[in-house]
Amino acid sequence: MQQKAFGLTWTSLILSLIIFVIIKTSKSNQLGYKDQYLVSNTSRTDQDLVFDDFLGFGRTFDGVGGLSGGGATSKLLVNYPLQQQNEILDFLFKPNFGASLQILKVEIGGDVQSTDGTEASHMHNDWDENYERGYEWWIMTEAKKRNPNIKLYGLPWGFPGWIGQGTRSPFAKVNVTADYIVRWVNGAKTHYNLSIDYIGIWNEKKYDITYIKVLREMLNQRGFQNVMIIAADKKWEIAVDIEQDPVLASSVHAIGCHYPGTYSTQEALNTNKQLWSSEDYSTFNDEVGGGCWARILNQNYVNGLMTSTISWNLLASYYQGLPYFRDGLMTAINPWSGYYEVNTPIWMTAHTTQFTSIGWRYLKHDSGVGKLPQGGSYVGLVSPDGTDLTIVIETMTRNHSKCIRPYLPYYEVKPQQVTITLKGSLVNVTQLNVWYSKLGFNSSPDIVFEKQKPIQLINGHAQINLGLDEVVTLTTLMRGQKGYYPQPPQQKSFPLPYSDNFEAYRISEEPFLLVPQIGSLEIIKSQSPLHGQVARQTILYPPIEWCPFSLSFPIAVIGNISWSDLFIQIEFEIPEINGTTGVFIATRVDTGGCTTFIAQGIFFFLLKDGSYILANDLARTKVWKQGLFRYQPGFHKVSLLTQGTQAIGFYDDQLLFNTTVSGNLSQGFAAIGTDSFGWADFDNLLLTSQADGIAILNKYHEIV
Repeated sequence: MQQKAFGLTWTSLILSLIIFVIIKTSKSNQLGYKDQYLVSNTSRTDQDLVFDDFLGFGRTFDGVGGLSGGGATSKLLVNYPLQQQNEILDFLFKPNFGASLQILKVEIGGDVQSTDGTEASHMHNDWDENYERGYEWWIMTEAKKRNPNIKLYGLPWGFPGWIGQGTRSPFAKVNVTADYIVRWVNGAKTHYNLSIDYIGIWNEKKYDITYIKVLREMLNQRGFQNVMIIAADKKWEIAVDIEQDPVLASSVHAIGCHYPGTYSTQEALNTNKQLWSSEDYSTFNDEVGGGCWARILNQNYVNGLMTSTISWNLLASYYQGLPYFRDGLMTAINPWSGYYEVNTPIWMTAHTTQFTSIGWRYLKHDSGVGKLPQGGSYVGLVSPDGTDLTIVIETMTRNHSKCIRPYLPYYEVKPQQVTITLKGSLVNVTQLNVWYSKLGFNSSPDIVFEKQKPIQLINGHAQINLGLDEVVTLTTLMRGQKGYYPQPPQQKSFPLPYSDNFEAYRISEEPFLLVPQIGSLEIIKSQSPLHGQVARQTILYPPIEWCPFSLSFPIAVIGNISWSDLFIQIEFEIPEINGTTGVFIATRVDTGGCTTFIAQGIFFFLLKDGSYILANDLARTKVWKQGLFRYQPGFHKVSLLTQGTQAIGFYDDQLLFNTTVSGNLSQGFAAIGTDSFGWADFDNLLLTSQADGIAILNKYHEIV
């Protein structure tokens, strides 16, 4: 009896130990808070995800990128303190640190409003060529400094007016336009030692087949055979022309589509060209935006065989109140304090970019690429030498991964357990390193890009549990880093008082915090001995626009969209040659971007004919006050004070009006601008509170 009892006790003890070991093993391989890896050598089921290189590979991976431009989306970054500027650039471009971007796409400035502002052309006029303008050269240089292997891609949104040769089309004389673009490519190389890898046609506009062929030929003739053309940065419609035209087909490297909704077309697939989502995402960079980006990074290939996806935009570095606020991979809108935010899309990017390189190869569908059984997707990529494998899995639910466009049809994702099965030469892999993210919703915290314990594979098999709104990277690579810098300085409001005499800039630079919405500002040396450097509105003719109906008075906004009571003052001169017909200053400007021409606010115009106008809108459809003043050539000072429904205007310290205004008096930016295209020089800008403004004006005329 004692022996039998001992035997039963021993058996129970052994069973208890086995159960304990199983439970302990599963807990030791936990992923995140609830998910766990369970090693298994079971046979294949419907839940198997097979990764097998025996049958060959799918398409070649072309990289993940970000887009600076379209337009002026990196504008505020230029004015950041150097320390925070470098940190931001590291999070974007430094390999194995943050987003580790593999492509940088930039706008080829065309002096046109292209979403959040204008970017300066390298040729305002056919007699003018200048590669000191704009900040895209600097961003490309900084990206290359951090990652010499990053690919550079340029695309125009619009063109200076002279390109049209008397028309509103950039293709009136295709040789002229091709020369303009190739000069930009050459300028990058000559002035900055930057080799442009890809060039586009005209963002989201009609393409011209003859122009594409001429551009290809001119690039070849001038030594840029390695610059590949991506066409046509709209939808997939050029695929039909490529199929029918062998010369066009040989001119185009890849078909670039915008916002494809993860699907390509049969016509595009028939071309056998590489397919790119050459602009995508465009979504507020909170958790839903991170989910959108994570989903399309996988599913653009799973559903549409797209081998590159490029985010608009690279960096949300433009004023709140301008279109598509914070639709960037991260946010940097506070240069006066140095504050910035590293948002979830940075780490969703890292799941792919830190563990792949351009030139890796996707596995074939159903042998390493596909949809998960209960919703979600997976892609497997193999290094060119076949020695490394990276798997990226996402389980983004529909409501937590909507992009701004296009409409996302209903689908379901459920928690699921799947078996990873490695075959072919991959069967020898015994361990995969793990990086894990779970986006937090309903007050749950985000878990982003955390390194977990490696999983072990037995006979090429391992089981994993997947929850909702997760991204998991499994990789043979030992690298991977969640880059970190100490918290940046605290966020602050735009500083008042604010002044700028434009003396601290280099010649041809654009003033940091003035953001042109129409026209283009540029630092020049003044002809006046009293005014040193000034900011000139430089555009003489309406450009070939990107926005519909965007042509209006040149205007640059500054400050805070929530400003109401404010004092603005600036000195101006209208040159005798190529001068504008007048200038204006404004407060409470309520809009920018493509709708700038309908902006409302409080606008104070001074015209060369000796008349002034106080209007409620930029188009001057509602005028409150008008009158005459004595205009003479040279520099003059104009001042505007607004508080409540009161507007007070001065010219050269002389009161022109003190009046009540009514109608749309919304909050908005301060602004300066001109009455028409043409030169105007500005100096000694001052923005301050209405109380300070009253004190300044009372020195010349008692107004209170």
